[in-house]
Amino acid sequence: MSSALPAPVSTAWSSIRAGHAPARPPIATIIVATLASTGALTALVLLGLLSGHLLLIPPMAASMALVAGAPTLPLSQPRHVIGGQVISAVVGVLVGLASHSLWAAALAGGLALGAMLVTRTSHSPAAATAVIGAMTVDEPLSFIVCAGAAAAVLVLAGVLRARTGGAAYPAYWW
Repeated sequence: MSSALPAPVSTAWSSIRAGHAPARPPIATIIVATLASTGALTALVLLGLLSGHLLLIPPMAASMALVAGAPTLPLSQPRHVIGGQVISAVVGVLVGLASHSLWAAALAGGLALGAMLVTRTSHSPAAATAVIGAMTVDEPLSFIVCAGAAAAVLVLAGVLRARTGGAAYPAYWW
């Protein structure tokens, strides 16, 4: 039995393996981004403990990964991070008024994308915020405020990172 792949498959596989992924960032960039991300997420935990509200939810970690790891992307800009998170939280809470089911959560995630596209605030991690918002039973207004506050902390961390020698951030504010 031959272990060689048929020519069309072999050619396709070779082109996949020979892809051109971006170069790894310099080690200093990796260290600064990692420290900025860790600091920002830890700040969310601390602020959450002080305020009695949960600020560190999974979508915020994904947002910080964009702000620290890809600060020049449109998805990483303050308009998108803060606007996308707040709009998605509002959509999620509104859907949650009708139902807190998984079906409603799925609907909230999809509707949040539409709302972000309409408002030009696309931020992919925020769709998950809408899912969480739809499942939130207690204090829906607090959830919206906390999502906005947490996103603002992440943007501030991005700005501080840029001031300490990291990549320029933000590329634009609004």
